[in-house]
Amino acid sequence: MSLPRHLDNEYRRQRLANLSELLALGRGPQARAFPRDGRLAEIRAAFGEGRELRAAGRLVAKRDMGRTVFGHLQDASGRFQIYLRRDDLPAEAFEAFRHVDLGDHLGVVGVCFTTRTGEPTLRVSDWTLLAKALQVPPEKWHGLQDIELRYRKRYLDLIANPAAARVFALRSAIVRRIRHFLFDRGFEEVETPMLQPLAGGAAARPFETFYQALNAPMYLRIAPELYLKRLLVGGFDRVFELNRNFRNEGLDRSHNPEFTMLEVYEAYGDVRTMQALVQDMILTLAREVIGSLQVGHTERPVDLTPPWREATYDDLIREAAGADWFDLSADARRARAAAMGVAVDPAWGPLEITHEVYEKIVEKSLRNPTFVTRLPAELIPLARRCDDDPSHVDVFELVIDGREIAPAYTELNDPVEQRRRFEEQAGGNAQRIDEDFLEALEFGMPPAGGMGVGIDRLVMVLTGAESIRDVILFPQMKSLE
Repeated sequence: MSLPRHLDNEYRRQRLANLSELLALGRGPQARAFPRDGRLAEIRAAFGEGRELRAAGRLVAKRDMGRTVFGHLQDASGRFQIYLRRDDLPAEAFEAFRHVDLGDHLGVVGVCFTTRTGEPTLRVSDWTLLAKALQVPPEKWHGLQDIELRYRKRYLDLIANPAAARVFALRSAIVRRIRHFLFDRGFEEVETPMLQPLAGGAAARPFETFYQALNAPMYLRIAPELYLKRLLVGGFDRVFELNRNFRNEGLDRSHNPEFTMLEVYEAYGDVRTMQALVQDMILTLAREVIGSLQVGHTERPVDLTPPWREATYDDLIREAAGADWFDLSADARRARAAAMGVAVDPAWGPLEITHEVYEKIVEKSLRNPTFVTRLPAELIPLARRCDDDPSHVDVFELVIDGREIAPAYTELNDPVEQRRRFEEQAGGNAQRIDEDFLEALEFGMPPAGGMGVGIDRLVMVLTGAESIRDVILFPQMKSLE
């Protein structure tokens, strides 16, 4: 059998020798169900002197003292100590245990007792090898320190780093609580296509593929927005989707090409409906899942205590770039941006320069929750214009810890105006216009509030993760070749 060089090592060969010994002793791996009396944390919670229990987990510690052996089993819930004594087991079972390695999965049967140091322990009367680990697990005291390796081999990260496992347990709890939060408010969960003939609902480069059966190009969705709005036309009045989106763009600490979004739409609502909803939802998550309104890093937490700040896009630009910013020409804005350390493309106009200053300076400075409102209309072609100023749209971007967490709009439901904006955005390319969506609007979409929440970024805020890769189990990585 040919193995990759990094797998073929003396440790693996020793473990194969141990496996041979175990097989010879009739103690080879038993790849079958092992009924247990709960996870290890549950067993610890139900611990009682003299109680007989069945437990299972990965062996992560082993101290052989001749006639006795102490060890620790680990599962997703925690660890539990086991104790083997020569006099308590058949001779072959005790001797065979010497060939068990760290990383092996075991099932054990025994009686609960407390050691002299007060540690709840299971005195083992029988054990079963459930799976043999042929590779050495990460060093138990220091865990897996190589950041790149942690992302590429997440299974090792989860074995070695309890803090990493806790982040993903919290992520699961956050997503579960979001669903129940919305169910309790009358929202229905729906599913819309991930494979689409047109990639709409956002300004992003899509991943392209080809559908052989239809002999047609297709795209992985960049957003579900246009399909969810079709449902509003069809009579759904409160819908949400927890979905995977795909954008064929760069990798950095806040971006992964495959990411998770929550999109929510409420008929007869508006941007203020969404503002109240997202604030209530995040406060609920902080209180019930995290246990505090001070979230993130212990030494510099984000304070979620309401009321949350609200400020207009233009006012924040003036605060950062000068009260006269919007009176400046494109050249003058370009020069001032450069003086602020913001690189801008020479071909950019005033809007692009301004938004670059917003993203590089303003957004990163907003630590505690801030609703940034009334953005320029050109940036968001799917939002309704402000009644008092049609150059701006009735939207907010919720920014926390320097990251955009949730954009929300009072949705545009005028089919004539939506067609005009799509045509402007398409730049004369009619194939980029979603005619089916525009036809749906012609049948009447109720006024609505809509919102997207970046789940990965929200988990980063709530857990204090530094990189989006710390909250995605299997992030996209550059090839090592």
